[in-house]
Amino acid sequence: MNRVWALLLFAVSLGCSSQQLPHEGKSVARLDAMLRDSNPDVQAQGALGLSRFGAEARGSVPTLVELLKSPQPLVQQNAALALGAVGPEAASATSQLIATLRDTDWSVRRQAAVSLGQIGPGAKAALPDLKKLHKDPNSLVRKAATEAAKKIEGKV
Repeated sequence: MNRVWALLLFAVSLGCSSQQLPHEGKSVARLDAMLRDSNPDVQAQGALGLSRFGAEARGSVPTLVELLKSPQPLVQQNAALALGAVGPEAASATSQLIATLRDTDWSVRRQAAVSLGQIGPGAKAALPDLKKLHKDPNSLVRKAATEAAKKIEGKV
C-alpha cells in the first residue's frame, strides 16, 4: 500500500510542478531546430513536441525521415510518431517508415506501423511489409500492422 501512495504522491507532484518538459511551450521552428541537435535526448524531445502540432509540422518531414535512421530507439519512435501526426502530408516518408518496420526494437516497428496507417492511402507501398508483420513475435506490432493496413486500404 505504501508503494501506491508513493506513486500517487509522485504523480500529484508532477502535476503541481512549475517545470515544463523540454518540448513544452516551444514553436514548430524551435522544435525543428531541436531535431538537428547532436544530443539524441534533445532530438527525441523535439520530435515529440512536433507530434503535437500535426500537419503544422509538415516542414519538418525531411529531418524526421532522417531521424528514423538514428541508432537511438526513442529518437526513431518519436520521429515516427511525429510523421504519423503530420498525416497524409508525410507520404514522402513512406519508404523510410517501411524500412523502419524491420527495426530490431519492437516499439519502433509498432510506431512505424501506426504512423503508416495515419498517413493513409498515400502509404499503399507499405501494404506488403505490413502484412509480413502479421507474423511478428510481438502482439502489439501485429495489431498495429493489421490496423494500419486497414486504414491504408480505406477499410476503417
